[in-house]
Amino acid sequence: MKKIIRFSKAFIFCSILSVLVIASGIFAIATKGFNFGIDFRPGLVEEIKIAPAEIELTYSGSANVAVQISSQAVSLVVSGVGADNSTYSFSFVDYPTVADLANGFNTVPEVTSKLLSDGTKASNGVLLNSEKTSSLSTEPLYLHLVDKSVVSASVEDMREIFSVIPDSQVKKIGNDVDDNFQIRVGDDGTDPAISEKIQNQISEILAENFGANNYVVVKTDFIAAQFSSSLVTSSAILVILTLALIWVYATIRFKWDFALGAILAIIHDALIMVTFIAWTQMEFDSLTVAAILTIIGYSINDTVVVLDRVRENIKLLKVKNIKELLDISQSEMLSRTIITTVTTMLATVSLFVFTTGSMKNFALALIVGMLSGVYSTIYIAGAFIALARRNWKPSAEEKKSQVKEIELED
Repeated sequence: MKKIIRFSKAFIFCSILSVLVIASGIFAIATKGFNFGIDFRPGLVEEIKIAPAEIELTYSGSANVAVQISSQAVSLVVSGVGADNSTYSFSFVDYPTVADLANGFNTVPEVTSKLLSDGTKASNGVLLNSEKTSSLSTEPLYLHLVDKSVVSASVEDMREIFSVIPDSQVKKIGNDVDDNFQIRVGDDGTDPAISEKIQNQISEILAENFGANNYVVVKTDFIAAQFSSSLVTSSAILVILTLALIWVYATIRFKWDFALGAILAIIHDALIMVTFIAWTQMEFDSLTVAAILTIIGYSINDTVVVLDRVRENIKLLKVKNIKELLDISQSEMLSRTIITTVTTMLATVSLFVFTTGSMKNFALALIVGMLSGVYSTIYIAGAFIALARRNWKPSAEEKKSQVKEIELED
């Protein structure tokens, strides 16, 4: 007969251990709090790119000329009174270098294009500063392009120069080729004009450290305190609602004690993940909530499979008590649980190793949740069912169907 592991001997110890770990998590939350990410903290979020100006454009006419950049071309749209409402498009295929693009702009009536570099770099990838207007006038408008040989910055450099702004965070986003940074400055809700003030302060710092024409603001978002609070509440409701629906499903599929044991197991997994996040001060953002919901779904699947085997064995095996039945069922399903978890973790570990930023944190949270899911299925759900059915005896109908007697050694 296949070796039966006496998991039940550790039920009490593991239950106490889990309570202590979760209690430590509550202590960490009370003393250190969460390191809330941008999604859950009110304030201004600005994505910037360190990119020197390559082309200077001016317009001396009376019409309106707007610059539009797509993935295929740069277009100058001429409109207004006395204009012929034309669009001049300069594709990156026909104008492959910055110099070609600058020469092309000079063919548009009353538009003057000035090259600010050697013009040998590829034209695709040119940028506009979203902080500035995209309409041409006698005031220069600049097209930018990332060029690390001219100006570059590390995330450590950016954090140092923005340390003068209270409650500011800087992180690098995108790939290592581009100097893309996300700057977040918190808002305590006391100043209604805080958004404009922060944007001006960020621009002044960037201009002072890199030059006024050596950066672009890709996009700017402002998350109000009320919206941030609403997002936290919505996330909590989402998790609770998910647990409630799973409880309904498990109650329909099993009896109440099996269902409650399964729910306790997945609540345990969520709390273990929260404890890990609180102690490590990992950034808590929308991806973290996604990781918790993913583990809740993953863990209940494993728990349901084991509980199905317990329910089958109740009808098949003659055992002395519920602990023996749990030990047999969990031992029978252990190899399946290990294989499923290991194969899933291969993909998750790959994400952790080969990604950065929020995705790396997402993968790490999943790894912790998967390990906790295997543990909770055996020791948390099992311990509760053993307690709930401590006086269990097979019914007369169950005795009739039991065909195999199992005698476990102590």
